[in-house]
Amino acid sequence: ADMFANEEGGPEPDWVITEREQFSDFRDLNKDGKMDKDEIQHWILPQDYDHALAEARHLVHESDVDKDEKLTKEEVLDNWNMFVGSQATNYGEDLTRNHDEL
Repeated sequence: ADMFANEEGGPEPDWVITEREQFSDFRDLNKDGKMDKDEIQHWILPQDYDHALAEARHLVHESDVDKDEKLTKEEVLDNWNMFVGSQATNYGEDLTRNHDEL
């Protein structure tokens, strides 16, 4: 109700419908209509999700202009703000260290 209150009785926005589906299909694992502590933990810290790998893939996908799945120095520098703001680079600190692979 904080994000959407259907006070006028009109149709729900698409994002509300999507969120309801996400809740029933993926969040409410025991299908009791509410999230318990274990379900919240699974949602926030899923066991089958590698955050570092996902962030690394995101950085390469967004920065790899020629789509060769390799980043050049120029591609990294052209997208420096994305790398500096990334947890994968320790918020930019890792970019100031010497690396053989760069």
